[in-house]
Amino acid sequence: MSDKEALKRQAAHRLREAQSTRVPCAPVRDLLDGMSVKDAYEVQSINIDIDVQSGACVVGWKAGLTAASVRQQLGVDAPDFGALLNTCGYGDNEPVPLSRLLQPKIEAEVGFVLEHDLPTRRVTAADVMRATAFVVPALEIVASRIQNWDITILDTVADNASSGLFTLGLKPVMLKDVDVGAVTMSMTSGGDVVSQGSGAACMGNPLNAVVWLANTLCDLGQPLRAGDVILSGALGPMASVSGPSRFEASIEGLGTVRAEFVDG
Repeated sequence: MSDKEALKRQAAHRLREAQSTRVPCAPVRDLLDGMSVKDAYEVQSINIDIDVQSGACVVGWKAGLTAASVRQQLGVDAPDFGALLNTCGYGDNEPVPLSRLLQPKIEAEVGFVLEHDLPTRRVTAADVMRATAFVVPALEIVASRIQNWDITILDTVADNASSGLFTLGLKPVMLKDVDVGAVTMSMTSGGDVVSQGSGAACMGNPLNAVVWLANTLCDLGQPLRAGDVILSGALGPMASVSGPSRFEASIEGLGTVRAEFVDG
């Protein structure tokens, strides 16, 4: 094993250890110094492969850092992606145990579910529209294994795009029945508005984010497939989750989706 490969494995182990011990770790960029974003994705893949070998399966993908407001919050300047595992999905209003999360935050998104495989070539919005079975309101519960969210693009990519858990609304809407680029979003907790935004905040239109994700994955030899769940990216700023609490996001034309965080 080369020194470079050994460092990537050290980075993966540092992140995995943080998750298992429930103690956030130092950033991994020191280990990836001089490496590329592609190398950080290889770190991500090491831990995803371990999860799959342990019985989990990849059920979709998330586009991250698609909203300028979120990139500003985290001090990064490019979108990224991460894998969604079947062990990380929760239904609308299903209790979400805080014990599964490190430093959680929450953001509202448009979730896409594919009915057909996307082509094994670069795609357009028309390809995505034809392939989509339905869309739903979604909450992505992001979490960082890295202490105090002290991240660069290398850190968050290696950390599976700071993925935690996700919640999908349970009333599907046909894509043709809603203009996802024009929707507005409001998320509340305890009666207070904690985030507001719109479809336009997600790369101009959530469809654009799915196209970006599809083409990025296709270039890596992993085209999107029928049944994949796609979280297209935040419609507004992230909100912090501090202790037991309840969040509800309303997305115009899609309805509402709720997450209740509980001890345990």
